[in-house]
Amino acid sequence: MPKYTYVAVNEKNRKYKNEMIADSAEEVRKNLRARNLNPLSVTEVTAKNQADGEEKSIWDLEIGVNKDVHTLKISKNKMLVFFHQMALMMRSGISLSIAMEVMLDSEKDKKMRSILRDISINLYNGLTLSRAMAMFKTFPTLYINIIQAGEANGKLDDAFDQCSDLLKKELKLTGKIKGAMMYPAFLLVLTLALIIVMSIVVLPAFKGMFENFGSKLPAMTQFVMDVSDFLVNYGWLLAIIAVVLVIVFMAVRKRNYTFAMWCSTVMLKIPIFGEVVRLTNVARFANMMGTLADSGVNILDSLTLSRDVIANLFMKDCLNQVIEDVKIGTPINVSMNRYKAVFDGLFTSMVRVGEESGQLSDSLKKIAGMYEEKADDSTQAMTDAMTPMMTIIIGVVIGFTVIAIFSGMFGMYGVIK
Repeated sequence: MPKYTYVAVNEKNRKYKNEMIADSAEEVRKNLRARNLNPLSVTEVTAKNQADGEEKSIWDLEIGVNKDVHTLKISKNKMLVFFHQMALMMRSGISLSIAMEVMLDSEKDKKMRSILRDISINLYNGLTLSRAMAMFKTFPTLYINIIQAGEANGKLDDAFDQCSDLLKKELKLTGKIKGAMMYPAFLLVLTLALIIVMSIVVLPAFKGMFENFGSKLPAMTQFVMDVSDFLVNYGWLLAIIAVVLVIVFMAVRKRNYTFAMWCSTVMLKIPIFGEVVRLTNVARFANMMGTLADSGVNILDSLTLSRDVIANLFMKDCLNQVIEDVKIGTPINVSMNRYKAVFDGLFTSMVRVGEESGQLSDSLKKIAGMYEEKADDSTQAMTDAMTPMMTIIIGVVIGFTVIAIFSGMFGMYGVIK
């Protein structure tokens, strides 16, 4: 079936450009008029004009755009804008096809335009929105399922709203954790920078002065000078070893399930940090499952899709066991109660209340809000603990180095006398 490009305007004289697959140009015009669009031009896409259309200036090219459109990735912020704007247009009574045209017409990002264009073409050819979105790797399965449920119950505007709220909460939770870690990370980088500068720049200058006087250096001063010599001569080797160790660690964790499981288990046992990881993942899980259940997705599918947002492998394995238990009729709260390292008593109690009252989605949303607050508190506690610790480390490094230098200088003055 041939492909056609068209230019059309609506009743407000707004122009739309897109592609459509049809049997003839007349069928394209008929389809456009059915959508209250007046066709200005319809042109069949041939091998020649398609090749001509691909001849672009180097300034118009973008790395990655020429790849298969279905493998393109867009940022979560861009996806959030898409969900939010679609929800507004659906609620305003704008048809899905026109809404996609509006999105395509106003979009500036080349990758997003390619994705919207392909979805729009598939919609014109009879595919549902959820099926069209499912062709792209960039849209997570859980959002596609929410859209599919919205199509089934005729509430696509609510579905887009739920996707928007879900993604907004996800970005907010992730942003809070990243923001809280910024200051400790800055202090860590500052500490390393001070050690490197003092070892490579400051101490070698004093070393030459001490050697000229031929004085015997105190043990503390000699130790600092030896460390400085080592970093000056072999610092590059330490950097290479560190990079290699990180690469090996990541590769082994990716390929060896047992090692990855051990790392995930140890991570949860680290004081304060482990609790932040647990609370963050539990809040994300509860939020996802509550939204999916509220969208009409069945419990098993909700559990499966929500499990996939869990980053910690040990927690994900526990949820796998919960899913298997639910398949044979075990209540969710009973199964979760077996894994107290992941789901504490408060969580399982609220899930039980939700199951018994038939309002599981509401209970899960309340749980998500509670655990997001607890995750914020734990993150703040971790930051409060790390900040003085890093400050003390910086003080010790600088203080030890200064004392070592002054000890050497006092020894040098003794030689002079």
